[in-house]
Amino acid sequence: MRTEERPDARISARTPSDAPPVPAAGPGPVRGSLYLAAGVVLLALNLRPALVAVSPLADTIRTDSGMSAAAAGLLTALPLLCFGLLAPVAPRLGRRFGLERSLLGTMVLICAGTALRLADQVAALFAGTVVIGAGIAVANVLLPGLIKRDFPTRTGLMTGLYSMSLFGGAALAAGVTVPLRTATGLGWQATLACWGSLALLALLVWLPRARSRTRVSEGAARQAAHPVRGLWRSPLAWQVTGYMGLQSLSYYAATAWLPTMLTDAGMSAGDAGWMLSFSSLLGIAGSFLAPVIAGRRLRTGHLAALGAVLCALGLAGMLAAPATGAYVWMTLLGLGQGAAISLALLFIVRRAPDTRHAAQLSSMAQCFGYILAAAGPAVLGAVHDASGTWTVPVVVLLVLLVPQVLAGLGASRERHVAGRG
Repeated sequence: MRTEERPDARISARTPSDAPPVPAAGPGPVRGSLYLAAGVVLLALNLRPALVAVSPLADTIRTDSGMSAAAAGLLTALPLLCFGLLAPVAPRLGRRFGLERSLLGTMVLICAGTALRLADQVAALFAGTVVIGAGIAVANVLLPGLIKRDFPTRTGLMTGLYSMSLFGGAALAAGVTVPLRTATGLGWQATLACWGSLALLALLVWLPRARSRTRVSEGAARQAAHPVRGLWRSPLAWQVTGYMGLQSLSYYAATAWLPTMLTDAGMSAGDAGWMLSFSSLLGIAGSFLAPVIAGRRLRTGHLAALGAVLCALGLAGMLAAPATGAYVWMTLLGLGQGAAISLALLFIVRRAPDTRHAAQLSSMAQCFGYILAAAGPAVLGAVHDASGTWTVPVVVLLVLLVPQVLAGLGASRERHVAGRG
């Protein structure tokens, strides 16, 4: 049976799988929705800090452990590989245990991974990073489905809060980790483990939700037990996947090498690190605003093009005057990259007709997207080594913005992917 793409306007009749969930007994509707939204924000805040916190401590970790540069590079790439390789597992866990309990389990994994990294061994650092990456990989896939199911009329706002929390968590870890270590006198293992307290807080807040579990109709339960098949034959699904992958590659490649580009241009290492944090702070604004205004003042396709233009201007500035105009270039890149990641998540939510499709589309987009992103920093570094300058790598990033825009325009069409299952 061939997969088809259905215009949103034609999807009017509710099937059992489309029926809205019946909330479990508990707080009133408004209070319950606010509590759930706070839980989603707390979950999202934990999807970057435990990993990003390694970067500011990289030199200390290498000096203390004797780790090679290649091993340090692998430590950075491991989480992205986990995101990509484990993404297909997440929908199965969601179907088996339910979204609430599966998401609770992701916080348990992050807590366990941060505790594991307390051990004074390099192997424990890598093992803990893999455990954390596994938890984040599952949460990455399931959260868009939860937003689709529980906030059907507030997808833009909740996607904005979700993606803003991703950037906020990353900026917090990038800016606070070293001052925290300096103020407390802790070793790097204990400093990294401190980020487990944020995951523990999210776990405690989410626990009542996991216990109550959302009740659904019997027909919806039967439908949810089966996976959606056939999405790989959907051009629209591949456009969503392409946009997710290309914007992820651009973001992680730029994040990995921007401080080095700035130091090579004469900026101090401390200032270069601050520029990366500054860009992440601007990314918070871009990631929140894009999905909120999508469809109100600008169409999502126009926003995808605008985000790419902002990134292109920032990258072009890095070629022309990297150090002297750094604040301008980081502002443009932060806003553009923030808008791109939030639109990628919004496409997953809006192009799926129901929760099952959202989970499966999220799995597909993030599996291929993060595997592609994991190769980005290494490929860009190899291009730099071969060319001897940063001009060619930056031009490569500029060229990749073209297919990113095309994928974004395709993914912005007001249609739903459809599969069978």
